[in-house]
Amino acid sequence: MNNVMTFKGYSARIEYDDEDGILFGQIAGIRDGVGFHADNVEALRTAFHEAVDDYLETCARIGKEPQKPYSGKMMFRVSPEVHRKAALAAELSGKSLNQWAEEVIDRAAG
Repeated sequence: MNNVMTFKGYSARIEYDDEDGILFGQIAGIRDGVGFHADNVEALRTAFHEAVDDYLETCARIGKEPQKPYSGKMMFRVSPEVHRKAALAAELSGKSLNQWAEEVIDRAAG
């Protein structure tokens, strides 16, 4: 089951609120809180598209650069042993550590 919607490079995780009987989501990967909801999937898709369009239009109107979902730069720390294993796996596959890590993460993220 896929509970993610994507539009114009923006994504949102979809959830269901049983108490209110609605589907809802929020644009992921941006600091601005942009949410939407509806009572069926088709209406939710429309609401999501409208939320993205409204976010982009509002940014343009106020002269703010809309946040891109992600920059492509990742910085994280791992143990020296994990670093060693990753560097070795990359070298043995004939790739840089960045190329190797991107492929591994892409496969894992589907």
